[in-house]
Amino acid sequence: MEIIVLGTSAGTPTRQRNMSGLALRLRGAKQWVLVDCAEGTQHRILRTPLSVMSLRAVFITHLHGDHCYGLPGLLASAAMAGRSDALTVVGPPPLRGMIEAIMVASQLSLPFPLVWLTPSDLAGDSAGDLANAPLMPELAVDATALSHGLPCWAYGFTEAAMARHLDTEKLRADAVPASPLWGDLQKGRDVTLADGRFIKATDYLMPPRRARRIVVAGDNDRPELLATAAHGADVLVHEATYTEDVLQKIGPGPQHTSAMRVARFAEEAGVRNLVLTHFSPRYQDHGALPMALLEDEARAQYNGNLILARDLDHYVLDRSGALAHAEQAPTGARTAPSTSDRQPR
Repeated sequence: MEIIVLGTSAGTPTRQRNMSGLALRLRGAKQWVLVDCAEGTQHRILRTPLSVMSLRAVFITHLHGDHCYGLPGLLASAAMAGRSDALTVVGPPPLRGMIEAIMVASQLSLPFPLVWLTPSDLAGDSAGDLANAPLMPELAVDATALSHGLPCWAYGFTEAAMARHLDTEKLRADAVPASPLWGDLQKGRDVTLADGRFIKATDYLMPPRRARRIVVAGDNDRPELLATAAHGADVLVHEATYTEDVLQKIGPGPQHTSAMRVARFAEEAGVRNLVLTHFSPRYQDHGALPMALLEDEARAQYNGNLILARDLDHYVLDRSGALAHAEQAPTGARTAPSTSDRQPR
């Protein structure tokens, strides 16, 4: 699984950071999904290997502008590019009315259908409706309500049921010739060979690969609301808008969290990889409030793999659950290099 970061600033952009946007895709796949779409997100997309023509779904966490104002422009660009495939849009119920009003006011006509879903459609019995939506069939998606000024959600992305693989080395060692019968064994069906031998599928099926899970949270001042969603997750992407001392000075009004609080939660929840994002523009690489303050605060609470996201960072989550920068991933987990001119570290 791959994560491509499209924006990491909270509220307003900076010279180095755009506002919220994050892409997910399975390794080697063209199809991808987008979580949040701030103003300027489509410009960030142009600096990655991603194509709007291969976008399968957009998930909006909430309707504050730094998370959704880029969606109308993205849809318009997809239309001008000649997209015809349906696009699923998941978000709070008012999102549809907002987008449709903009389309009417700006005379925007889309040559492709939009399939509208809400976070509640991802829960319980309604989850079955997703089978009729043009999402990526390899991903199961769920939603968790968060605590923010507007209704806000986190989205969990889990690999769909992993197929069991045949132990081909054992088949060959037992002189089971390659044939269409291997396909039956793959499906769990016992077979009888031409020489009369009876072959049990369970003797040659390897254990299924572990399904990987990534949780991407919107704005949230109560990380503990993710206790269930983050349990067993390989990656949690969560806002860390402030350091704890700045949060104490600002007070609870904005309903954001600190690096300390989300890191403490991630440690208690046993999250293996924590990706922090949505940083207040007051934090810069250098100056009175350097980014190092956020990192140091989080590291004091969290012993896992901590990443402070940067715009256009590209990460690979391998089969073991290890998250690494694409350029640092093991050879077997590498992806095509990004064409983006990433910001220097």
